[in-house]
Amino acid sequence: MKILDLYIIKKFLGTFFFMILAFIVIAIVFDISENIDDLAKCDAPLSQIITDYYFNFAFYFGTQLISFIVFLTIIWFTSKLAQQSEIIAMLSGGISYRRIILPYFMAACFLVALSLTLTHIIVPRANKTKYNFEVTHLKGAITVQEKNIHREIRPGIIAYFFTFKPEVKGGESFSLENWNNGKLSKKLLANNAYFNDTTGTWRLRNVRIREFDDQGKESHYTLAQVDTVLPMKVDDFGLRAEISSAMTDAELTEFIDAQRLSGSGRVAEFEIEKYNRTATPFAIFVLTLIGVSIASRKQRGGTGLHLMLAIVIGFSFVFIARIMAVSAANLGFPAQYAVWIPNLLFGLLALGVYSKAQK
Repeated sequence: MKILDLYIIKKFLGTFFFMILAFIVIAIVFDISENIDDLAKCDAPLSQIITDYYFNFAFYFGTQLISFIVFLTIIWFTSKLAQQSEIIAMLSGGISYRRIILPYFMAACFLVALSLTLTHIIVPRANKTKYNFEVTHLKGAITVQEKNIHREIRPGIIAYFFTFKPEVKGGESFSLENWNNGKLSKKLLANNAYFNDTTGTWRLRNVRIREFDDQGKESHYTLAQVDTVLPMKVDDFGLRAEISSAMTDAELTEFIDAQRLSGSGRVAEFEIEKYNRTATPFAIFVLTLIGVSIASRKQRGGTGLHLMLAIVIGFSFVFIARIMAVSAANLGFPAQYAVWIPNLLFGLLALGVYSKAQK
């Protein structure tokens, strides 16, 4: 590497790590102010709050904003170089514009590799510790707004709740159907069903059972109350949205397959988490090209104008990514394409801005 490469890479990475640290500290301060009452009431020692929650919170928050902070970093220090006429001096010295942006992409490659390592390996494990701490000490009960919940909990076994309340580990208007070779062999209906942690059984009230033999003949009987083992768990019906971020890639893939087989309506939500782990780091390349192309031109308004453009473009990227996520979750748009469309659209923008950059 040349002196120019080392100079730009040092500026890039130094500014980036300073800014991400500043953002994390600010986020922790806001989180403390928001959760101060719960933190004061929880029985966890201060050392556990720091190590299990805030240490892992730093990894979680840092990866959420890494692309935007990279973009803001490039705009900030490149704009300062341009305002001090350093970019002009480089071009006047015979250095091509492509050569100037080479060290930017060398640093970007390092940050993409770092981000991929974080999102695929480190952060899921950190989120698991953070998630367990939240469930134990901070978060209230899970809420399930979905009604008429159907789950295929085993092949041929379909469970149904009209409403389900994870905080009491049960729900109303329960039914369980057994199907063999496309024929209904048994159907159980109950006014409600609740799980008992102590015995590991489900308590069903006002039970009505219908059974069908091979000839289709029906028999039925009723019971006031039944305590029985059923092939289902509370997690089959009530899940926190954060649980997917606390899974490794292998666990998440297996979980998505299980949710798809069960008939869950949240499969796309979990698929977005899976594919974002790769798409988000690669957004760094796109935002790097946009940032350099915008900020390398010296103009009136200087750094302030460049920062304003950075905020507008950054929030536009986040907005479009959110729109695509909602489209995948609610409109059936394939999640694997939805997470890459923002990169594609802003990649085209990057090429357009680069073509107009000062050379």
